[in-house]
Amino acid sequence: MPEVSVVLPTIDFTADVVIIGAGASGLTAALAAAENGAEVVVLERDASPSGSTSMSSGFVPAPGTRFQYAIGVTDDTAELFFGDLQAKTYGKLDERLARLAAENIAPAMEWLADACGVKWHVLDDFLYPGHARHRMHAVREKTGSALEARLLAAAAEAGISIVTEALAETLFFDELGKAMAVGIKRPGGATEVIGCRSLVLACNGYGGNEQLVAEHIPQIAGGQYYGHAGNTGHAVIWGKALGAEIKHLSGYQGHGSLAHPHGILISWALMMQGAIQVNSEGQRFSNEMGGYSEQAVKVLNQPSGIAWNIYDAPRHNFLIKGFPDYCEAVEAGAIRCGADAKELAKVTGLPESALADTLAEALALANGVGSDVLGRDFSDVAPLNAPYYAVKVTGALFHTQGGLVIDNTARVHRTDGGVFTNLYASGGAACGVSGPAVEGYLSGNGLLTAIAFGYLAGRNASVF
Repeated sequence: MPEVSVVLPTIDFTADVVIIGAGASGLTAALAAAENGAEVVVLERDASPSGSTSMSSGFVPAPGTRFQYAIGVTDDTAELFFGDLQAKTYGKLDERLARLAAENIAPAMEWLADACGVKWHVLDDFLYPGHARHRMHAVREKTGSALEARLLAAAAEAGISIVTEALAETLFFDELGKAMAVGIKRPGGATEVIGCRSLVLACNGYGGNEQLVAEHIPQIAGGQYYGHAGNTGHAVIWGKALGAEIKHLSGYQGHGSLAHPHGILISWALMMQGAIQVNSEGQRFSNEMGGYSEQAVKVLNQPSGIAWNIYDAPRHNFLIKGFPDYCEAVEAGAIRCGADAKELAKVTGLPESALADTLAEALALANGVGSDVLGRDFSDVAPLNAPYYAVKVTGALFHTQGGLVIDNTARVHRTDGGVFTNLYASGGAACGVSGPAVEGYLSGNGLLTAIAFGYLAGRNASVF
């Protein structure tokens, strides 16, 4: 159970900067702190670092990078990106934090390339929902696990110590609110205490804590959790005990396209390319272009919390060529195929008549006949044609977006108006830029704050 104590036991060893969490946020912070000459120790609860980063698509939105310029995107700016973030949340985000992320992500990404050898590629085959420009960056493999591997390799090259199987449970502070040490538990019950000059909380949110999920985001409590089991809300619990300012605990990233029961992410690029989503009655139930995060709740509100993504061969081939998760779904047998509506109904169990009517209506809309009562604009997508493909999906919780409020140096705010002098937060431990609701999540917001705030935390935590 995470706790805070003012009774400092014997310290086993000390580092300049101690970082809790070895995902993208913690590793970025570690690399930035080490570059400043600090001795860094990263504490990781798992035997092999992975966390939410490895489970993600590994896509990072960043405006105004030289990588965008290389593909001809020369007019993207932090202000334009901030506008997209603001629009997605209907103006309900924390404006200061959103500007902080939008202004620092490009320098952080270019620094990771120059100082740490992370090579970025900008995805330009389609615009992600809510983004005004092609600004989504990824490593060559286009997976979160490959991004995590790059950062781990850079940390090893920098000589950063990553202590695995080290569950941080107790934070030790003095009476003035200064972080002094972290108590960790090892497999078998052994404990150690690591002293620090600065402490960075880069552990993720509380998606793996059923009690906190039920309390703060009950609308998704019945959905599948597609996140790391270690995201149990330690940062939030420590923050409450310390009197830290906490904000937007009701914000989270959902996803309305997790293959069921396989638990494999089916990219929303499918919908952007013209696919549709139907319920078990063979009928569309929403504007699929509204955003994949809020779609999680819409799917869960359908009979049995299930939907089917319906598409055709060109969309199938598009995903096969560029999305490893989809290839995994194919190999797992999650994808169904039918030569026509009748055969698709047979292999999916959907009612033939309703499915045929839905496909006919989608075809007409894509051909410019009529308007969609659900509000989707079909004018910029090619019609769906047989043979058809389908995958059964459900709505899921990916990760939470609320957390500890930080200042512009990534130090944690106190509820009394001050800041903790040597306590920093980033990534899922910090309040994000998605506002207080599921519909505020803009594609890539998780890794946006992981890297932008991790960069700030590491740079500033290493200045003594």
